[in-house]
Amino acid sequence: MSSRDATPGRGNELAVILGFALAVLGFHFAVNAFGGYGIFRDEYYYVACSKRLAAGYVDHPPLAMFLMAAGRTLFGVSQFAIRILPAAAHSLTVVLAGLIARRLGGRSVAVTLACLAAALSPIFVGHANIFQMNAFAYLLWASAAYLLVLIVAGSRPIYWIALGVVMGLGLLNKVDFLWFGAGLAAGLLLTGLRKHLRTPWPYGAAGIALLMFSPFVVWNAAHGFPHLEFIRNATAGKYSGLTRGDFLAGQVFLPGPLSLLLWLPGLIFLLTGRDGRRHRILGIIYLTGLAVLLANPHSKAEYLGPAYTMLFAAGGVALERFSKRPGRGWAAPAVALAGALTSLAILPFAVPVLPVRTFIRYAAAVGMKPSTAESKTLAELPQFYADMFGWEEMAEDVSAVYLSLPGPERVSAVVLARNYGEAASLEYWSRKYPLPRVISTHNSYWLWGYPQEGLATVIVLGGRAEDHLKACEEVRLAATHAARYAMPYETNLPVFICRGLRVSPEAIWEREKNFN
Repeated sequence: MSSRDATPGRGNELAVILGFALAVLGFHFAVNAFGGYGIFRDEYYYVACSKRLAAGYVDHPPLAMFLMAAGRTLFGVSQFAIRILPAAAHSLTVVLAGLIARRLGGRSVAVTLACLAAALSPIFVGHANIFQMNAFAYLLWASAAYLLVLIVAGSRPIYWIALGVVMGLGLLNKVDFLWFGAGLAAGLLLTGLRKHLRTPWPYGAAGIALLMFSPFVVWNAAHGFPHLEFIRNATAGKYSGLTRGDFLAGQVFLPGPLSLLLWLPGLIFLLTGRDGRRHRILGIIYLTGLAVLLANPHSKAEYLGPAYTMLFAAGGVALERFSKRPGRGWAAPAVALAGALTSLAILPFAVPVLPVRTFIRYAAAVGMKPSTAESKTLAELPQFYADMFGWEEMAEDVSAVYLSLPGPERVSAVVLARNYGEAASLEYWSRKYPLPRVISTHNSYWLWGYPQEGLATVIVLGGRAEDHLKACEEVRLAATHAARYAMPYETNLPVFICRGLRVSPEAIWEREKNFN
């Protein structure tokens, strides 16, 4: 045991951290075992990607897909099983929030505040309740921040090597980890940590990170840089309605409205506080990420979410010290209580803890209209929830159309889906409902291609018969798929049987490519 751990009361802080971590893990397990609305659109896609492991994909780097593959092997592919790893990532992020607060000089109050904020922040909880890259981004940002705190305390080569590995993993998870790297570079130049630039270790860390990231760069180069095309299309298309005002408002609402009373003092503590200035680099990393995202007028507010773990930790220390002043003992418990209550009130908008009809009534009662960041038409639910409905029913409807085909015709039939959600969900539910091969021109499905032979019969989801007749000799409406709570463009969806291609599959594939 180190002398730090032997200090009276230090063991209590570790018990607090462990308690919060277990509570977070238990919460996610309970929601996904006994509640939830269904598997999310992107989760189906990630299952499909994990069955086609590669160094890259059109819309994301590969790390999370390898984690999904490992999770499928260990736990299976049920809703509960595929969400075990993101739940564990959230739990570990809470641990790191507490450990960072502890390393910044905080005691039990600071550790409690940091853990509470990381445990209940709506954006943290929402991103960890389904399988997606964001849950791992929070963990990797927090890991990198913790390593920086250790480097400040006493630089050792092993810390820099570990930081390089974490940054490499961060880049392989989401390209926006580059913002952390940019903030790190700025922080080394602008603080007393510049002395480390006279050693080989920061450069070694950067080299490790870039070496780990290089397979994704090489993959992109080999495929014509599809990820850059995807980013350009997304910025000009589905995210074009976002403004800088939306982004800044999101920095208040998404971490939890009253968490501003924690993370803002934390940022001030890091930048100007007598004790916090030693770790000013953490504040510079946050401000660098903020500046980069504001430079793009259409950034999503959630992109800065991973940076708040370190601010929660610093804010816990700042409020703990403020509360020790005469007459101010109320501050820490007041912020904790107010932050927890507001986060719990918002929680149903981040995690499906309420039955769907109850949620709709609750949202109406508090005046929260359904929302989306992608400029899409909505009905009763926000896009995040609507994209959990209708997928199994879609597979059942398409399967019925497929089974209506004569036996010999089924052999060469395929299903053409409009987007990766439809395609991947059909693949997923083909275990239960008989279906042929599913193809799509959307994102990585476009790269995965189509059968090189046959294609005599194509079951097409969506579109209009007159448009399909331009490519096929015979088009027949065979069914209509409907799902009440699904996104409006995924319900009342016609299912066509198309026979006799008028144009080549190659021409269709080039014309219909959709990286968005």
